[in-house]
Amino acid sequence: MAPAATCLRAKSYCADNPLVTYPVVPGHEVAGEVGAQGGAVPQGLRPGTTVTVPSYSSCGMCTSCRQERVNSCRYNRTLGVQRDGAAVEYLSIPYAKVHPTAGLSPEVTTLVEPLSVGSHAVRRAGVCPQDTVMVIGYGAVGLAAVLGAHRMGAAPIAVDIDAAKLETAQSLGARNAIDSSRGDLVEQAQQMTRGDGPSVVIEAVRSARTFVSAVDAVCFGGRVAYVGYVNRPVEFEPKYFVLKELNIRGSRNAPASGFDEVIALLSTGVVDVREVASREMSLSEGPEALRYWRDHPRAVGGSRILLAFFGGCRLERPMGIEPTSRAWKARVIAIIRRARSALPRLLEPPHYTNERRPGSSS
Repeated sequence: MAPAATCLRAKSYCADNPLVTYPVVPGHEVAGEVGAQGGAVPQGLRPGTTVTVPSYSSCGMCTSCRQERVNSCRYNRTLGVQRDGAAVEYLSIPYAKVHPTAGLSPEVTTLVEPLSVGSHAVRRAGVCPQDTVMVIGYGAVGLAAVLGAHRMGAAPIAVDIDAAKLETAQSLGARNAIDSSRGDLVEQAQQMTRGDGPSVVIEAVRSARTFVSAVDAVCFGGRVAYVGYVNRPVEFEPKYFVLKELNIRGSRNAPASGFDEVIALLSTGVVDVREVASREMSLSEGPEALRYWRDHPRAVGGSRILLAFFGGCRLERPMGIEPTSRAWKARVIAIIRRARSALPRLLEPPHYTNERRPGSSS
């Protein structure tokens, strides 16, 4: 497969991801086209077909894989994390992991992986129509979680420190929004839920502080789903686990079925890559992008920088410009309103039968 685009993340570059093995080539949100195929590859994956791939590996033998939960394989090695990623000319990928993208542009295809992760978190949290779902963090993963909760008939509450992001979240379907920089998050959540707290909290910020806030804020008998990792130990008040009789779940990566359904969602045009990728750059400008992101995190926010392999550099929204202008807001709202009821439910993941075994390099 010849990658056409991938997204860069600052966490791995700044050593904030505890799972990264250095040195590593970045890139695990992948768009590309089939460059060549082996003899056993189906004809539907002919050279030139535009595709994406889940960036995870699975062994087929561990307890997760035996339960057909290959997205949480014990021996997983993620592109751009534990193994070299997609910021290269070519990748060799088992054909069962390749997903045709139904004509999506490379820019849009790079959104499939993070949106699938957010959608999977909604499923792991067991969201149902009577729930109030607080989503902490409104990047691409949080966007998908708000969409998914709204689609399930629940009442999402979006939490972020960026007013423009919170406005788009409410246009998308969030019932309420909390700016956690303007007061205590737990107190604000209590006020919005008549003192009960939300019945579900999905944590998508990946910080020790919000890990704790999720447990503090959720109601008695509630559920908490954690999407990401923190690079240091987190100190909880464990009595709340028992007093509240909480269900606490991890949500790791996404099943293959989620990729196919997000591809179908994106083909409707409900999400504009320009509102998720802060900048599109050529391959040679990747180091500059990561340095800027490290030094100016608020200018980029929780968005991605899209690394394009297909030539040139096109700025969709120049870096350093805060997303607060009327024109920017209007464009976001126009795009996102079409997504109100578009996110489908995820199905159970299929089992990959041709995955490599533990210790392989695939």
